[in-house]
Amino acid sequence: MSEMNAIGMQTSSASTLADKLNELLANYQIFYMNARGFHWNVRGPQFFELHNQFEEIYTSLLTKIDEVAERILTLGFTPLHAYSDYAKTSTVKEITNVHNGDECVRGMIEGYSTLIKIQREVLVAANEANDEGTSSQISDYVGEQEKTVWMLSAYLGK
Repeated sequence: MSEMNAIGMQTSSASTLADKLNELLANYQIFYMNARGFHWNVRGPQFFELHNQFEEIYTSLLTKIDEVAERILTLGFTPLHAYSDYAKTSTVKEITNVHNGDECVRGMIEGYSTLIKIQREVLVAANEANDEGTSSQISDYVGEQEKTVWMLSAYLGK
């Protein structure tokens, strides 16, 4: 019989999920900092609109960062919590010194696209592990973020 964690999941399945969630957490952290940078540094005629939109986005990202870290803890593992680990693990790359609104929006779309891809991988692993808690949480994120990508793309006229 395989070992079970405190929430009744096989420890090996929970470990696989925690690893994938830590990858997601690292990507969220780098993307969060990119969104903060866009918020602080955007200039031009779209400043007020984008400044406010980026604040809404980074606030939402910060909430999700906490929720993902807490899910890792719920599974019985430790979330990454060092920026050096985030930088090594994340496929979202730091974006610095961007001031043009359209470039900022393109950076947001790229970041969300990466998160959505990783979250779909998490969903597969969660479904295989029969982990409704992770599946539900991540499924909600994907639906919300797909709509955000659509809206940001529409802003760019795509």
